[in-house]
Amino acid sequence: MAINPSTRELSWQADALCAQTGPEFFFPEPGSSTREAKRLCGACAGRTACLQYALAHDERFGVWGGLSEKERQRLRRGDRSVG
Repeated sequence: MAINPSTRELSWQADALCAQTGPEFFFPEPGSSTREAKRLCGACAGRTACLQYALAHDERFGVWGGLSEKERQRLRRGDRSVG
């Protein structure tokens, strides 16, 4: 069964800074820096909604809501040193 997120659930994307840049910032090659993506996320009004979406949908790749894959994984496990 395909998952179709609601329009309201994705409304944060319309004004998100990531929508104005290329995916290479948010889905860097393995071993590449996520610094630029995190800097953009830090200035984005949709950051919290983006992170909530990524956690709810178990996004495993890329920077979402200012956190990398490893940081989101630690957050899900309850590690308080994330961010």
